[in-house]
Amino acid sequence: MKRLDLVIRLEWAIMGVAAVVFYGSTGMPWWLFGLLILAPDLSISGYLAGPRVGALAYNASHILIVPVLLLLGGRMWVNAAAMAVALIWIAHIAIDRALGYGLKLSTGFQDTHLGRIGH
Repeated sequence: MKRLDLVIRLEWAIMGVAAVVFYGSTGMPWWLFGLLILAPDLSISGYLAGPRVGALAYNASHILIVPVLLLLGGRMWVNAAAMAVALIWIAHIAIDRALGYGLKLSTGFQDTHLGRIGH
């Protein structure tokens, strides 16, 4: 693994840890974290309709735009549940990126914006 790849993965790992720590400050139960941490991966079922639909479904649930907006909205309206869900979602994305799972290309699940999975 190249040094820059290692730094990027470390950066995402720290982001994941931060999201988990901040989740702890929301006062929401940890069982909710356990229940929802893998929820974004349900989007993988889009691959049943082919690689293009699969990539679209997967990427829609693995980009930071929606969870960050949800986090900001939860903070603005003092909604701990919204903030908790957003932090779980951000933690999931960060852990995926730290493990090398990037946004998918329409050519197949193994092809990501970070390179091919397994290489």
